[in-house]
Amino acid sequence: MSRRVVFLTGTRADFGKLKSLMRALQNDMDFDVHVFITGMHMLSKYGYTCEEVEKAGFKNLFRFINQNQSDSMDHILAKTITGLSDYVNEIAPELIVIHGDRVEALAGAAVGALNNIRVAHIEGGEVSGTVDELIRHAVTKLSHGHFVSNEQAKNRLIQLGESEDSVFVIGSPDIDVMNSTSLPSIDAVRERYGFSFEHYAILMYHPVTSELDDLPRQAKAIVDYISDTSLPFIVVYPNNDHGSDIILNEYLRLKDLSHVKVYPSIRFEYFLTLLKNAAFILGNSSAGVREAPHFGVPAINVGSRQHNRATAVSIINTSAHMDSLRHAVQQVADIPRVAVSDFGNGNSAGEFHQILLNDAFWDKGIQKHFIDRSAV
Repeated sequence: MSRRVVFLTGTRADFGKLKSLMRALQNDMDFDVHVFITGMHMLSKYGYTCEEVEKAGFKNLFRFINQNQSDSMDHILAKTITGLSDYVNEIAPELIVIHGDRVEALAGAAVGALNNIRVAHIEGGEVSGTVDELIRHAVTKLSHGHFVSNEQAKNRLIQLGESEDSVFVIGSPDIDVMNSTSLPSIDAVRERYGFSFEHYAILMYHPVTSELDDLPRQAKAIVDYISDTSLPFIVVYPNNDHGSDIILNEYLRLKDLSHVKVYPSIRFEYFLTLLKNAAFILGNSSAGVREAPHFGVPAINVGSRQHNRATAVSIINTSAHMDSLRHAVQQVADIPRVAVSDFGNGNSAGEFHQILLNDAFWDKGIQKHFIDRSAV
């Protein structure tokens, strides 16, 4: 009898990372894959990307709207818990798979832990500079299996009291896609998204929820810089964390500029090709400190959101001030485009699949115990 597994996806980013894992299980008759689609996927403002999940060929899809424009993060968490709880009690999965540090992942972990359903957490054990880090570590404590991107992440989970035999280093699943030979060409990306820039940079800037008082100034400084430069920019909407409207209101100033194109969302594979061919990426997205170095693309990391997340010679850390941004961009030309990655070899899906085929994963007791390293 096949094992029923639910993947929870709430954003364009986590779907891009989960997709190869989902496909590996769906292609195996030993697994019955279901997908709970919620979060930003369900918002037309951000491109209604639930359609991208459907186009990817996955079966057993369930859509759930977990928010409206005025909801705070705690309201979104509560709504997601309610909807997911009803769903899993109806279909009775053996495993819930979640990714990262969004409130949807926290909801998935809580529902699993409180309903005695195993939870597999992808890319735990990482650090950053916002509430995301708190959520990520909270998800760790509610999860049963940890599929991490490197040894540093594994060591952090062990510090958090997790059992070493529940932590599996599989790399970052997006490397599977980045190393793929099936990424679209840059010409295909230009045609799909309607721009003709030969040389361009990318801007992705998200709100930092603990710095909302300063966000209007930050967003204005970045848009002032983009408006002032002649370099073409591809701008992608921020995530929907509290404060995103402040950024989007500033982006309205970019709509009539011929050297700027603004998009609510870009399909993951197309975004990777866009990134691979960019002069640099500017902002505070994890794409700048994780995916960009893998392609050797310079990244200008602005502010605190990715604090201590990753280090590479291609990453320039700066602040959201006009002079700082100009100075950082001037440094880009001196950065060698050398690919560097500490997030796996591109076989995350295969390793994830093999672990779930092993009875040892399922035989481990669902009751967790804190491993006190001070007593070891």
